[in-house]
Amino acid sequence: MVREANENDLDELLHLYLYLHEKDIPEYTQYLQNTWNSIIKDENHHLILNEVDGKIVSSCVCVIIPNLTRGVRPYAFVENVVTHKEYRGKGYATQCLNYAREIAQENNCYKMMLLTGSKEQSTLDFYAGAGYNSSDKTAFIQWL
Repeated sequence: MVREANENDLDELLHLYLYLHEKDIPEYTQYLQNTWNSIIKDENHHLILNEVDGKIVSSCVCVIIPNLTRGVRPYAFVENVVTHKEYRGKGYATQCLNYAREIAQENNCYKMMLLTGSKEQSTLDFYAGAGYNSSDKTAFIQWL
């Protein structure tokens, strides 16, 4: 079942992020709680989850960004696409990305963007199969 996160999903989501790029679960601090509350309450920040038998197995984030160009149409940015290792290859992340596309369409976005740090061909093929291309734009990252 694909749905948006609620205030009770933080702990399980942080465990899922260990399959993304995190090495540890962050220490539970007031800053972490404030950040979580900010995400959950932000109408433009959509934290999408896919549950199987009550367990969160896949997730992505879709942020709708207001914009003054392209007819004042917003765009969507997708990030933190992750699936639990034991549940990969079953379409769960694709379902999350499809849900993100529905959100983007409902918000009249003119495009969706997604960045990946992976160089694995299977991951790149997955994103291409989900409708993303790597030929229209060039991404540059500056780590802070």
